[in-house]
Amino acid sequence: MDSHSKVEKIKLNNCRLTEKSCSVLATVLSSKTILKEINLNNSRLLDSGVKEICEGLKNPVCELKILRLSNCSVTEEGYKALASALRSNPSHLIELDLTGNDPGQSGVKELSDLLQDPNCQLILRFLSSEAEEACHYVRRVVNKNPLLVRELNLSEHKLNSTHKVKQLAALLEDKHCKLNIIQLCDCDLTEESCLVLATVLRSNSSLKELDMSNNNLQDSGIKKLQNGLENKNCTLEKLRLSYCSITEEGNKALASALRSNPSHLIELDLTGNDPGQSGVKQLSDLLQDPNCQLKTLRFLSPDAERASEYVPGLVGKNLLLVKELNLSDVKLGDTQVNQIAALLRDKHSQLNTVILCGCSITEKQCLILTSALKSNPSHLRELDLSGNKINTGVNHLCDILMHSHCKLERLRFSGCEMTDEGFSAVTSALKSNPSHLRELVLSGNKLGDSGVKHLCDLLMNPKCKLEILNLCKCRITKKYCLSLTSALKSNPSHLRELDLSVNQINKTGVNHLCDVLKDSHCKLERLSLNDCGITDVACLAQSLDKKTSLRFLKELDLSNNKIGNSKKQLTEVLKESGCELRLDSESLLKRFDGWLGL
Repeated sequence: MDSHSKVEKIKLNNCRLTEKSCSVLATVLSSKTILKEINLNNSRLLDSGVKEICEGLKNPVCELKILRLSNCSVTEEGYKALASALRSNPSHLIELDLTGNDPGQSGVKELSDLLQDPNCQLILRFLSSEAEEACHYVRRVVNKNPLLVRELNLSEHKLNSTHKVKQLAALLEDKHCKLNIIQLCDCDLTEESCLVLATVLRSNSSLKELDMSNNNLQDSGIKKLQNGLENKNCTLEKLRLSYCSITEEGNKALASALRSNPSHLIELDLTGNDPGQSGVKQLSDLLQDPNCQLKTLRFLSPDAERASEYVPGLVGKNLLLVKELNLSDVKLGDTQVNQIAALLRDKHSQLNTVILCGCSITEKQCLILTSALKSNPSHLRELDLSGNKINTGVNHLCDILMHSHCKLERLRFSGCEMTDEGFSAVTSALKSNPSHLRELVLSGNKLGDSGVKHLCDLLMNPKCKLEILNLCKCRITKKYCLSLTSALKSNPSHLRELDLSVNQINKTGVNHLCDVLKDSHCKLERLSLNDCGITDVACLAQSLDKKTSLRFLKELDLSNNKIGNSKKQLTEVLKESGCELRLDSESLLKRFDGWLGL
């Protein structure tokens, strides 16, 4: 170019320039001209072409102000060459556009370091307008340049518009952004956010760790994210989705994605979600795949996980597979109770039987356990707190029993120092949700008028399908026995076992029970009346002297009663019935002697 040329601006974008063209341009830059701006966008100059241009930029006579090299296939070496050239001649260039190139690991830093020089007036353009907006946003909220860091935490900064998420995605997809880790916890992300972020996962970005915990993504969001995870360009290694309202369908989508692209993800965190019936299995099966790199599949909360380290009976076990916890006679401290509670609270836990007999559980600990059960009531089928002095702690449990999702089938409170008030609370609560309960053990507690009334109301409820009722040593009198038998008569077809042992019901109480046995709908199989002050069983013999009454009865325990001559009559009736009759004084109350102090 002639030194007398008045040309200040040259546009050579989309001109298919080559390395040789750059050599010519370098000569122009090295001559004394008034050229201020060159646009070389969208030409495949490569690093070799940029190095030629740099020879011109280094020249002290070069007064170029603006250089545009967008989408010129420039990589790390080209960026280093530009940085070196501008370091040797920093005062002239005020704008350098490198959007759409790949700076490698150090390119951005090499050029950004120039901005520390007080003589440098340079404006660097690396990003598209959308990505630049995101870059400004990040700088504003966390005071960091996302192009110069490898880890970024935007948690609790609300990204509740698709526009904001799209800007962030544009930044993450850009080769100038080398973020490896991004945390987006509690950012109000949605299904649409997942759709946008899936494009990032498909873009071969540098992202290795993504945390989207505490966002209401739901299954629909996970299915959108699935499109990114299953793409072969996705090289994500760690994905955290705890407390994202993911259920069985979402777990299936994740399993499908990882089956399609199993070689990269090494950690998946799904704590605080509800996996449904097969969600855990769907993902756990992946661990058997030799191509699957997944090393950590986290379903349980850290507190629940610690139960496998400290709680006896759980140590060393896979808590996802444990269905029964029996810690009878193990004295539990607050820490262990809290760990058990964490396990009960966790949606991934399959624990359905909890037996904590004689564990010295206090009222406070009872509150901790019931609070956990209340947050996840649908799994538990059996709860046994016998032999613990929980007293009024039983009132806390009533909230669970009334819960519409509670499907408890077996409930045992033997010897828990319950008063009539506790009795009333439990039976009243069960009355509001009676259809699942099959076994109720309240032995060794003090039953009073109010408790009897509520218990009778429960037994008369047509939805009540109780099969086992144990009221051993509950201070049941003849009067109470009349009320109970009256209730049983109104709904007799489900009960299979009735234990009224160690209650002074006497002959009168037995006569009332006979009315139940005579009912054609009665299907009682076991009746225990051990130590009930019974002296005459003539009425019982007459009631059972009918084939209908003996169709189901397999066991009749009348041990420890001073029965007179009518004993012989009863023995004759039962002789060929197949019903086992216990009359000797040595008979044991096998199921309940541990907690009743007999």
